[in-house]
Amino acid sequence: MTPKILAFAGSTRNGSFNRQALDHAVAGAREAGAEVTLIDLRDYSLPLYNGDLEESHGVPEAAVRLKELFKSHQGLLLACPEYNSSITPLLKNTLDWVSREHDGESGLVPYEGKLAALVAASAGNLGGLRGLRHVREILTTLQVLVIPKQMGLARADKELADPASTRLKGLAETGQALAEAIRRWG
Repeated sequence: MTPKILAFAGSTRNGSFNRQALDHAVAGAREAGAEVTLIDLRDYSLPLYNGDLEESHGVPEAAVRLKELFKSHQGLLLACPEYNSSITPLLKNTLDWVSREHDGESGLVPYEGKLAALVAASAGNLGGLRGLRHVREILTTLQVLVIPKQMGLARADKELADPASTRLKGLAETGQALAEAIRRWG
């Protein structure tokens, strides 16, 4: 079985360290034989979640497209920037909209049975690890099994600029671990 993985970063900033880190994790997943769909959340513009907006206008078309992508993949590979020791508003809003009921289908359907791996990158000394804990909690609540292997790349401004950095290998290994977990349990 070829594992199918949906990959995206919780940042749309040009030059995002997390987007760069994700590229290494995606390469690892592909080396392990996974088929990876890499998307940019800029292509799925969503309003800030608001129950009144949902009631009056329904689930936005971009969220419906994301729901279909989630459902057509067995795994999620997420690069999760850390803002003030937590998850970014962009990533949280995306996960929230995808979790909304649509056309009588539970909002958990896009998440059920999924496996996920998390990476983060930061110029700081902790590499975004504090935010990964929150992402893990959210995904677990949505019934996603987040694999233990994760990677927080500290001093990403220097590490990502050095192609010889041995720390980049940990990002690729996280992508590989997700592909192997899907093959084993997916």
